Amino acid sequence: MSLNQQSKSRSSSYLARTQGFLRTQLWVWPLVAAGLLAFVAVTLRLKMEGAMKQQIASNLQVILNANAEALRAWSATAKSDAENLADDPPLIELVTALLQKTAPGTPVASQLLAAPELAALRAQLNPWLDRRGFTGFVVLDTNCLVIASRRDQLVGMASPPGYLEQFSNSLAGRTIVTQPFPSVAMLLDAKGKLRAGVPTMFAAAPVKSADGKIIAVLGLRIAPEKDFTRILATARAGVSGETYAFARSGLLLSQSRFDDELRRLGLIPDSDDAFSILTLELRNPLVDLSQGKTSPKRRSEQPLTQAVAEAGAGHAGFNVDGYRDYRGVPVVGAWQWFPEFDFGLVTEMDVAEAFHPLHIMRVGFWIIFALLVIGSAAIYFLMRLANRLQASARKAALKAKQLGQYALDDKIGEGAFGSVYRAHHALMRRPVAVKLLECETADQNTLARFEQEVQMTSQLTHPNTIALYDYGRTPEGIFYYAMEYLEGLTLDKLVKSYGPQPECRVISILCQMCGSLAEAHGIGLVHRDIKPANVFLTRRGGLPDFVKVLDFGLVKARTAEGQLELTGANTTLGTPLYMSPEAVEHPDKVDARADIYSLGAVGYFLVTGQPLFDCATLGEVLMHQVKHLPAKPSERLGKAVSPELEKLLMRCLAKNPADRPAAPANLPTRWRNVRARRTGRATAPRNGGVASRRRKVKRRW
Repeated sequence: MSLNQQSKSRSSSYLARTQGFLRTQLWVWPLVAAGLLAFVAVTLRLKMEGAMKQQIASNLQVILNANAEALRAWSATAKSDAENLADDPPLIELVTALLQKTAPGTPVASQLLAAPELAALRAQLNPWLDRRGFTGFVVLDTNCLVIASRRDQLVGMASPPGYLEQFSNSLAGRTIVTQPFPSVAMLLDAKGKLRAGVPTMFAAAPVKSADGKIIAVLGLRIAPEKDFTRILATARAGVSGETYAFARSGLLLSQSRFDDELRRLGLIPDSDDAFSILTLELRNPLVDLSQGKTSPKRRSEQPLTQAVAEAGAGHAGFNVDGYRDYRGVPVVGAWQWFPEFDFGLVTEMDVAEAFHPLHIMRVGFWIIFALLVIGSAAIYFLMRLANRLQASARKAALKAKQLGQYALDDKIGEGAFGSVYRAHHALMRRPVAVKLLECETADQNTLARFEQEVQMTSQLTHPNTIALYDYGRTPEGIFYYAMEYLEGLTLDKLVKSYGPQPECRVISILCQMCGSLAEAHGIGLVHRDIKPANVFLTRRGGLPDFVKVLDFGLVKARTAEGQLELTGANTTLGTPLYMSPEAVEHPDKVDARADIYSLGAVGYFLVTGQPLFDCATLGEVLMHQVKHLPAKPSERLGKAVSPELEKLLMRCLAKNPADRPAAPANLPTRWRNVRARRTGRATAPRNGGVASRRRKVKRRW
């Protein structure tokens, strides 16, 4: 006997002995069940912990990126204001005149303060600064001499502390927003007290002469506690979360939300005019100071926190296992260094809050596990019995293939909320598509949206909208509705199979879609999920390329009083690649113009064969939908597209709803005008056309 045969024989003998033992020793089964249950439970708990940590890391990263984007937008606006003022001819003329009063050997400060040009410059800038939210200004010559300022104290001062370091890039020709640094002049602090050393920052731009030479720098003062810190405080994680900025040295550049606690802990002076910004060094005390413990090292000997040390070294990352922040409190966080700002950002949240659900889950796990082990056998048999009864009832209902007056033929796909069958009316023999929803597997929200789809679709009678015939519920608890049966293919499959479509065909499809949407909008309904997969091409009366708009499951209605009423879930619903910007930001406030945007996105997809944006993640898609314009179809295709068609598509894709066409009813005429200029009529190509009646291409319904 070969070695392989001997091995098989031993395995068979062992298996037979094991089976015999299990058949005679029934007491082993509860232990086996308990062991399996323990394995599954522990595995599940570990996976849930891993999933929770991934979710926390993702949320922290999203908050960090959101704050960074907000800072970029704010910084760009501030720099634009500084550039516009620095390029203003009257301002340049006044600055040039002031520069002539700084000749060597003259009392510069008195000359500048007495100069009428300084008064004129202040009169010109002060009202504008107040309107734009800036708290002052400063003008430096190329030697960092202050030749003009809102405050007399700075005028005539040569190289005020911190100014040369902060304004060096602007003196070299760049428009910048500086980091926060201590003020030299007496300024009002956050408590309204006038003192020096108040945190300040500037948006600075070079002032150039007529020949393009840099003659000075204009700086517009920003109050960090009002703008910079406020932006970072907009998005945060949970109750204990915060986002803050820091210098490479570890100095805090924004104000901590824990200033009162920091005073009690002795990390900043215990006075009302002491703040953490530009005062606190972000060091790890090695113990939790909030628990009354004392650090074993002096503050200067303590290391920087993990987030600050790694970000300062240029390493972006996160830690969801826990590390100590500058209070010594265990936190989770994400961090990154931003070279364009020359500072780092950290988003943190206390570990206790972040993992509070996990701690509850662990305690509950052991309690529930003990109860499950005790009742495992009974639960197993009861569930098996219940499952068999339920499965038998469902199988019997489907095996009978009879739902009221409808006989089921075969299953053709899966819908948004259930299975779809090809069927026919028992008496009229008319083919239909029947969608089923088993109420045992659906929650109340799913059931409500299933019924909503029926109710809303039944109100629509346009030939380009799928027709609904009937609705009911079987004794076994299966909800169903019957609608017209379609043969053909969706626009999604059309483009994936045959690529970009001819312009005339695209226009014909869009015109028919406009008809369906115009009827829905006319009775106050917004589809909210227009996408290629929800638009079907079929044949009707011998006509090819006949459009049917499907899936009104996410429709939104407007009440008679004009108030918006969400009939689906009050969340972001729809397909991200075809959602309007307002549907991403304010899903409960969308109107008919959101469908216009989606219509333009479908047209763009048909013309180019690609969606609006090529993004790897959901977050990127949503951000692009809100903030970025798609490339023009001609640029995306690399070849000419009808200018009229391209212009109309891009109008539909306007970020501002007010810039889009007002209603779909107005669009068909424009589409047809474009088609008339091109070829005079739409033609269906041989490839990609809707299948003939002999060759059936089936869809979900």
